[in-house]
Amino acid sequence: PHRAGVGTAAQPARQPRPLPATTTLLRQGSSARCGQRSVTVSAASGNVQDAVAKTVEVLLSHDPEYLSHEMHLEYRVEAYLQTRENIIEAEGSLEQFSEGFKTFGFQRKESCTVYREWAPGAVAAQLIGDFNGWNGTWMEKNEFGVWSVSLPDDPSGRPAIPHGSRVKIRLQHPDGWWADRLPAWIKWATVEPNKMGAKYDGIYWDPPEHEKHTWRNQRPPRPQSLRIYETHVGMSSTEPKVASYTEFKDNVLPRIKALGYNAIQLMAVQEHAYYASFGYHVTNPFAVSSRSGTPEELKALIDEAHRMGIQVLLDIVHSHISSNVDDGIAGFDFGQGEESNYFYSGAAGYHQQWDSRCVNYRNWEVLRYLLSNCRFWLDEYKFDGFRFDGVTSMLYHHHGIDFSFTGNYNEYFSPATNVDAI
Repeated sequence: PHRAGVGTAAQPARQPRPLPATTTLLRQGSSARCGQRSVTVSAASGNVQDAVAKTVEVLLSHDPEYLSHEMHLEYRVEAYLQTRENIIEAEGSLEQFSEGFKTFGFQRKESCTVYREWAPGAVAAQLIGDFNGWNGTWMEKNEFGVWSVSLPDDPSGRPAIPHGSRVKIRLQHPDGWWADRLPAWIKWATVEPNKMGAKYDGIYWDPPEHEKHTWRNQRPPRPQSLRIYETHVGMSSTEPKVASYTEFKDNVLPRIKALGYNAIQLMAVQEHAYYASFGYHVTNPFAVSSRSGTPEELKALIDEAHRMGIQVLLDIVHSHISSNVDDGIAGFDFGQGEESNYFYSGAAGYHQQWDSRCVNYRNWEVLRYLLSNCRFWLDEYKFDGFRFDGVTSMLYHHHGIDFSFTGNYNEYFSPATNVDAI
């Protein structure tokens, strides 16, 4: 339980609160090598205790009003530092932990294509798509709920899954029924053009070298202060249509530069089935919104912005996920416990005001997924930073619904605060 510490007076001489002898990893999750071990980390060294004491001491020196919330500060700092230590012990470093996109999803190897998916709620899984005529290729599950399959290249060296072909994962529920889902790490997803009510398909994205975008410009230096132009690419046209990344690059970026802005904040980049959500009901966090173009075209936009000296920020959504099951990661919820789920269990797993799912920040694999999502957009697309959407919903269990904030610290240092999200 969260220890709020409201009204607790500071002690004249602070002593670090002892940690338990051992701290178990948040949940049994896979390591960077897709689930070969679980780890128990000893806290006997006292490193975390010392760090907690020093950090809280600095915080208390900044504002005397923190004194009445000292225990809660200790709890928060301890939770963060212990989680970080657990990750480093199990995965090697935070950097390695945030590279899940290099292990999960589709990975091209020297002579095969490997696909991995964390779906512990399923009892069987098949990879389906154009490449096998939608006749499932069976996958194997390890002890951490990670499904995998290796598809060898054909004798001529061509990949088993051609670039641009449709793919999905077929999962079996414990009750026996099957459901087709989009891979959680898919990089592009789209619907059949001009077909009303068409469902999204995952698209295997691995273009030949001559079709890949070649980066030509370095990231611009960080300015002393940002002048940010917030923009939605799809709505940037004067015509009644969804504008493209290429049109934005050619027609809008020069105007933004001429107006003196040194940064743009791109909305609605992560794929979202419901266009009227302005991009905030994300279905596929790793996929580029296909309405405005391809991954390579988005890279070209960012590259051109960098040439102009404009930094590019991503309006990223980690506060909730679309409740769509056919075309989003909500479809991986088969009613399993939250130790095996992207989302919290019961009412805590639903945002009543947004009709969406609430992310389970306690889960090891969900932490990997979210941190890797940030790293992916930085590394693969060279975004310069983020604007995190819906932070109030992340910070509080009540999500700010029907709550009037006054600025009193008691509202922030209380059991209503979601320390896992912080």
